[in-house]
Amino acid sequence: MYDHISYDVADGIAVLTLDRPDVYNAFNEAMITELNDVIKRVKQDEAVYSLLLTGAGNGFCTGADVSEMPDWASQSKAEYGAFLQKVQDVVRQLRSLEKPSVAAVNGPAVGAGCDFALACDVRYIASNAYLTEGFVNVGLVPGDGGAWLLPELIGESKAREYLLTGKDILPEEAEELGLVSDVADDVVATAREFAEKVTNKPAIAVQRTNRLIGAGASFEDHCERAIDYQWECVNDPEHEEAVAAMREGRDPEYER
Repeated sequence: MYDHISYDVADGIAVLTLDRPDVYNAFNEAMITELNDVIKRVKQDEAVYSLLLTGAGNGFCTGADVSEMPDWASQSKAEYGAFLQKVQDVVRQLRSLEKPSVAAVNGPAVGAGCDFALACDVRYIASNAYLTEGFVNVGLVPGDGGAWLLPELIGESKAREYLLTGKDILPEEAEELGLVSDVADDVVATAREFAEKVTNKPAIAVQRTNRLIGAGASFEDHCERAIDYQWECVNDPEHEEAVAAMREGRDPEYER
């Protein structure tokens, strides 16, 4: 169905691979359209319990493919804004996805490619990969959400260091900062292991927990939301099965 990405669902895990390896998975407008479409599918597909995002070949995503971008200086602000909003929508959709998402950063994640990784719930990185906003190096601002995401994840002062200099965040630094969960030799396998773990938990509990984290609300609002979510979980058959399995000393068997 797609020309610039590949998408596969097995055992409750959706694997979304950016598939333009000749350009380190730099995106064109067609890829952005496909990404927005497939993330909507992930949200709606009841057979999907978690999402794994990675890149084909030796790159995760190196941002926009400048060889396929128009001369924006000759376009209107409205035209440019419409395109940029589509890129932002990829980040927005990943951020709002209740189903857990994990990025397997297998190679350079640059600019918006970095933001795609930051928008996922959990990240693992290969030892030869790196993350960089890098926009200032080409005279741009982080227009895809990175100047909001990075401070949220590592704190404002440290984020400014990377955002204002455009320097790379290397794997060891990323782990020390808590930006990634681990540096892995086989980053896709490690990310899949995480996806399998959360997929094997009660789905509603996982999804609502995912939304409670970093909800951006006051503590009181957070607690009110927790009551709503907990009531939903209490009445969920998978909760009942999980408790029964714990009492009986066996593995839970969810009907999926």
